[in-house]
Amino acid sequence: MHPSLQQLAAARVLVVGDVMLDRYWYGPVDRISPEAPVPVVRVTRQEERLGGASNVAYNIVSVGAQASLLTVVGDDEASHQLEALVAKTGIKTHFGRDAQLKTTVKLRVIGRQQQLLRLDFENTPEKEVLASQTAAFGELYTQHDAILFSDYGKGGLAHIALMIEQARAAGKPVLIDPKGADYSRYQNATVITPNRAELEHVIGTWHSETELNDKAHQLRRSLGLQALLLTRSEEGMTLFDEQGQLHVPALAREVFDVTGAGDTVIATLAAMTAAGIPLRQAVPIANQAGGIVVGKFGTATVTYDELFAQS
Repeated sequence: MHPSLQQLAAARVLVVGDVMLDRYWYGPVDRISPEAPVPVVRVTRQEERLGGASNVAYNIVSVGAQASLLTVVGDDEASHQLEALVAKTGIKTHFGRDAQLKTTVKLRVIGRQQQLLRLDFENTPEKEVLASQTAAFGELYTQHDAILFSDYGKGGLAHIALMIEQARAAGKPVLIDPKGADYSRYQNATVITPNRAELEHVIGTWHSETELNDKAHQLRRSLGLQALLLTRSEEGMTLFDEQGQLHVPALAREVFDVTGAGDTVIATLAAMTAAGIPLRQAVPIANQAGGIVVGKFGTATVTYDELFAQS
């Protein structure tokens, strides 16, 4: 079962979290630098894409649902570039500006079809701006069918516990892409979607599926979550919920680039949830979306037609 295009078009997701600008510099590598044993890239092309929570929101609109984006950015060149890119997508923006903040930029230098270097520009937002973001959230969450928190650990979600509490009290499903080793801030969310490395940070390593099941369910119960979705790259994904486990194997296709695959998975899950699709039916659809996007280069998105072409 999957939603019609009309059902998805009416589904509204509020994305809250850390945005970033993904910048790519491409060029040929013809020689090694005389100054140090490093390649010299002669930059011939530049490209900018939405990153972080803005890529998550872009994935939601690409699949056919509506997305609003609540975030904090600087008042710098990168923030205006990001705003211009977001404006082209149809995402509704609610940008809090902090003049002291450096908008997060991830600059990747690509030579000979591979990433040679990544440079990150970032710092942490001021508390007052985050407080105003929480006030804006209070006005926005009631107008949406699902709330998605995209946590990249950049400091933009300092008040997440309060926001989750408000949304859940109103009966809104809350989906979280988590970060860090302390998940207590995600208490009572509907579902969190850690990858293998992120979950190991929190519950330690596991040596069997039985041990993983025990530890995952223990974490789910201790946090008061309805479900935990573990994304496992080539092993597919496993949903742990009150009914037990649901495992969906990875789709056998060529993996070109895993950048942003997690964004696509949670965005698709949120869009389906907002359209009224139960989690157990939404997970295989999100898995399908992740399988399509790893066949594309860079942070990428999936369309409704790509996703349901086989259905």
